[in-house]
Amino acid sequence: MNAPSSSVLDAVRSRLSVRAFLPEPVPPSLIRELLVQAARAPSGGNVQPWHIDVLAGEALAAFRQRMRERLAPGAEPEEPAYEIYPAALPEPWRSRRFRIGEALYARLRIPREDKAARLRWFANNFDFFGAPLALMCSVDRRMGPPQWSDLGMFLQTLMLLLRERGLDSCAQECWALYPRTVAGFLQWPGDRMIFCGMAIGRRDAAHPVNGLQSERAPLQEWARFHGC
Repeated sequence: MNAPSSSVLDAVRSRLSVRAFLPEPVPPSLIRELLVQAARAPSGGNVQPWHIDVLAGEALAAFRQRMRERLAPGAEPEEPAYEIYPAALPEPWRSRRFRIGEALYARLRIPREDKAARLRWFANNFDFFGAPLALMCSVDRRMGPPQWSDLGMFLQTLMLLLRERGLDSCAQECWALYPRTVAGFLQWPGDRMIFCGMAIGRRDAAHPVNGLQSERAPLQEWARFHGC
């Protein structure tokens, strides 16, 4: 079993984007408890702009079936809800994104030239990597960048609380590629838009993809100290 984290630092260090889950269910009472706790995350003006839909059991199975139909060969793409990355991502960010992608496929032993295999693996995103529970985070379209920052702080708080309980997660911006399908299934009002999804459960420690530890740029690349 993936051991719980005994401190915030342990949770930070052990959190990673898990891309292969065990089928063990997540107790509904636990996810409710953790969502309430995560709502203590910082929020400018106490706006609390997040909306969360939790999917498990029959609802998650039905959503997975909807996505299998949506991803069938010949299906038309949707207009993305937003640009996940800038169209011309400059350095050093472009290289960071490239390296993590190559590291992931190297662990899966999928070479760069095997585009079909890479696309098949990417499609696992839309099955929540086999997780027994998932959530969708949405926001009112009238909200701006400060409120989107609040969403990120809420989700990070939730992910660390999950680690404290021995659970894992993977935040997924890929759901922005299918905003109409997500909104239609969850019956969102027209003023609501997708921010991201999240797969939740216990990691499959035997799967090679979960051994990937992403690198972080050294402190001197992104921090300056003034008067200290």
